[in-house]
Amino acid sequence: MMLEILNPGHYNITNVVPEMMPVATLPILLLMCFVFLIWNYEETSSIPGPGYCMGIGPLISHGRFLWMGVGNACNYYNKMYGEFMRVWINGEETLIISKSSSMFHVMKHGHYISRFGSKLGLQCIGMHENGIIFNNNPALWKEIRPFFTKALSGPGLVRMITICVESTITHLDKLPEVTTELGNINALNLMRRIMLDTSNKLFLGIPLDENAIVLKIQNYFDAWEALLLKPDIFFKISWLYKKYETSAQILSSTHLTFLNLRGDLTGENVNQCVLEMMIAAPDTLSVTLFFMLVLIAEHPNVEREMMKEIHTVMGDQEIQSKDMPHLKVVKNFIYESMRYQPVVDLVMRKALQDDVIDGYPVKKGTNIILNIGRMHKIEFFPKPNEFSLENFEKSVSLLCCFCWQLGYYFSSKFKAETKREGTCVPDPASTSVMGEGGGNIRNADEQPHVTSHPYLPSPAMGAHRNICFHGQSVPSWRKPSSA
Repeated sequence: MMLEILNPGHYNITNVVPEMMPVATLPILLLMCFVFLIWNYEETSSIPGPGYCMGIGPLISHGRFLWMGVGNACNYYNKMYGEFMRVWINGEETLIISKSSSMFHVMKHGHYISRFGSKLGLQCIGMHENGIIFNNNPALWKEIRPFFTKALSGPGLVRMITICVESTITHLDKLPEVTTELGNINALNLMRRIMLDTSNKLFLGIPLDENAIVLKIQNYFDAWEALLLKPDIFFKISWLYKKYETSAQILSSTHLTFLNLRGDLTGENVNQCVLEMMIAAPDTLSVTLFFMLVLIAEHPNVEREMMKEIHTVMGDQEIQSKDMPHLKVVKNFIYESMRYQPVVDLVMRKALQDDVIDGYPVKKGTNIILNIGRMHKIEFFPKPNEFSLENFEKSVSLLCCFCWQLGYYFSSKFKAETKREGTCVPDPASTSVMGEGGGNIRNADEQPHVTSHPYLPSPAMGAHRNICFHGQSVPSWRKPSSA
C-alpha cells in the first residue's frame, strides 16, 4: 500500500491535470488581460499622438522634452502628428496645439487660466502659487491679476513715451558701461538696462543697482526653464537642483524686500509679484528689442524705410503719443520682428473642466501647450518663412496675433506696443546698426526652451555683436550735425 502511494506512476495523469489547469491558468489569463489593457490604454484616443505602449510612450515623450527643450520638442511632435496632437509630460496627458482656431478657443475661455509645471521645480524658484507668470492656483491668480492690469493701464500709458525716450537717451549716453575692450557693445545688456530702468520708474520708483540685477536675470530664467518640467525624482538629489535654487534666491533677495501691504497676500507672494514685474516683462522686451536690432542689421533696406518715415513724421522733434498712428512702417517692422523671431512662442495651460476643442474631447486636468511660433509659420501670412514687411501690409486676423496678445499682455497691448515703439524709434533714427561677422539670426545660437534667448558666448550675437553708431565706437545718442 505504501509503495503504491509513493509511486507517481500509480496516478492517472489525465485525472490530475484537469483538476490543476483551472487553478493555474486563471491568474495567467487575468495577467494577460491586464497587460493587454495597459498596452492598448489611450490607443483608442481620437487625438493623434504616439502610443502608450505599457507606459513606454509617456517616458519617451517626457524624455524628449527634457532632451530637446520644450520648443524643439513641440515642433517635432506637431510636424510628425499634426497641428493638434497628444503626448505625456510627467505622466500627464498633454496637448500640443499649433492650430489658430484651437488657440483662440483656449485663450478666450476662463477655464484655461491655470498653468502647469513641476511643483517642486516652481517651489525652488518661488513661483509655486506665487506671482502671476506660473501661478497654478486659479483663485489666487484671479486675486493678483487686477493689480497687474491696473498697473499696466490708465495714467501709465500717458507717461510711457516720455519715460521710454528719457531712459533710452540716458543709457545711450552711458554706452562705455556696456562696451567691451574691443569696442563692441553688448546690445542685450544695454536693452535689459533700459527696460529695467523704464519698468522701475513706471511701477516702483525704488533705488536699484541695474548692473547687479541685470547680471542675475539670465541665471534666474535659466533656473526656471531648467526646473519647469523636471520629474520629482530629480529633486531627490540636492546637488542637481541646488545651483538653480541658489540663482533664484540671489536675485529675489537683491534690493527686492517689500512689506506685505495686503492681508490676503503673503510676503512671499508680494515679493514674487514685484520680482516678476521687474524682470519678466522687461527681459522679454529686452530680448525682443535685441532681435529687432539684429534684424535691422541684416535688412538695411528696412532700416532706410524706417528712418525715412521717422524723419518725415517727427522731423527734429521728440517722439509724442500723437506720432504713433503715423509710424506705419515702424509698427509693421515691430509686428513682423515679433512674428519672425518671437521671444515667447509657447504658452502652457491646464484645463480646469471637461471641454471640446475643434471636435476633440479635452478632459479636466489635461495640460495644453500652444505652439504659437509654429502657427505663425503655417497660417495667415503670404511669406511665412521670410522676414518681410509685406506680411503686415494688409490687415491680419486677430487669430494670428497671439505673440503680443497673451495673458495679462492682452489687456495691455497698447502699453507694450507703445513701450517698444518708444524705445525702438530713437535708436534707428540716430544710429546706423551694422552686424559683425556675417551672423544670421536664424543660425545664431539660442536656448530653445520656453523662451528664446541668444546664447551670449556666440560670436554671432550678444557681446560679440558689433553695433556701429555712425561709424563711432562709443558715441553719444545726440544727433550729429549736418557737417
